[in-house]
Amino acid sequence: MPRLPTISANRNRITGMALMALAMLMVPGLDAIAKLLMERLPPLQVTLGRFLMQTLVLLPVFLLGRRNKSLQLGHVAAGVFLGCALLTFNFALQVMPIANALAIFFVEPLILTLLAAVVLHESLGKRRLVAIGLGLCGALVILRPNISAYGSTALFPLATAFLFACYMMVTRRMSQSGDLLTLQFWTGFFAAVALLIGLGTKIYFYPDTQNHVQPNIREIGLFVLLGVLAGLGHQLIIRSLSYIEAGHAAPLQYLEIVSAVILGWVIFADFPDVLTWVGTLLIVGAGLYIARDELRRGQGAGLR
Repeated sequence: MPRLPTISANRNRITGMALMALAMLMVPGLDAIAKLLMERLPPLQVTLGRFLMQTLVLLPVFLLGRRNKSLQLGHVAAGVFLGCALLTFNFALQVMPIANALAIFFVEPLILTLLAAVVLHESLGKRRLVAIGLGLCGALVILRPNISAYGSTALFPLATAFLFACYMMVTRRMSQSGDLLTLQFWTGFFAAVALLIGLGTKIYFYPDTQNHVQPNIREIGLFVLLGVLAGLGHQLIIRSLSYIEAGHAAPLQYLEIVSAVILGWVIFADFPDVLTWVGTLLIVGAGLYIARDELRRGQGAGLR
């Protein structure tokens, strides 16, 4: 009998890690669908379509669930940051292989750690600073050949990493006092609103450019699939975090590179070069160290 709590805790940990692993392996599928759509449609239209479909998919669950649906300013900020983050990433995906763009984006946990130190006054320590330095060196290793091949577009994943880190800062605060599904719904809703405003502004100032292309039947189907998978992926993450702590889930983020490489190779005949792999290993190693250090700090403070 005394072992039952341990067995139950282990089962919950395994369940949570399995759900997070599945979500992370699924996420590059969203990028692959977006890349397929951007063969003909503008990135802004594709990003807007994703959030519109995701919001429609989540709407029935949001309305029928018994939860606090109140709107907060943090929901608006989270939506704007996430919408802009995915827009910049889609600009990169339009010309870059998925794995290359994702490898550069992996500096996001390092940027988040720096932002937390500046904004939330969290301590860094020498070892964390060394890990961040190694991770940023890894990003430079990846950027050099990618800038040569794709020009300034290779910098877009860095912008994505910064914007997504800002989104995570807001989400970290919001998730402590609110329902996660409510946060997800309002975030997607205001991401769509921000992108609609962006599209309207572009049409007003640049009416002669290609702002919108009528989707065909295949592309409408891809948009629906994009919305369903986006909603499902976020639900898997939410369920996972109900079983395990965020610190345990963070290292599983790097599973994205596995499916990103496979999808890029199978669908687009892209495969990362040696320098991209070297840089990715440096970034992932730094991110894993910081995630491990985060867990040890929390346990030492008695927070977990």
